[in-house]
Amino acid sequence: MPRFMGFVRMEEGVGTPPQALFDAMDAYISEQAAKGVFLDGGGLYGTEDAVNFVVRKGEVSRVDGPYAEAKEVVGGWAILQYDTLEEAVADQREFAELHAKYWPEITVVATLRQISTGPDTPGD
Repeated sequence: MPRFMGFVRMEEGVGTPPQALFDAMDAYISEQAAKGVFLDGGGLYGTEDAVNFVVRKGEVSRVDGPYAEAKEVVGGWAILQYDTLEEAVADQREFAELHAKYWPEITVVATLRQISTGPDTPGD
């Protein structure tokens, strides 16, 4: 059964989501977990405490946050499992629509990517 990673990108520093979104997400995630679709996930703190290790030309350097050059950051993630790509896409749209309904004043990019298990191709 294909697994996917869903994540949400948004502008850094937009503030805390409204309680109505938290409530809607709790209900949605509980429903998805009960169906066996939602395997794991959560929200992420801002980049002020983030640590990156950058590999450039064979050298490793550490770069601590915050990152002034970042336009968008990943605000949350989920590991999901579906029978088909079509089901995964439909649910990701439903997830995005929760944000549109309960936090319409911000721009969010809800991304869905299939998790690779080796040298196969998406949909295998």
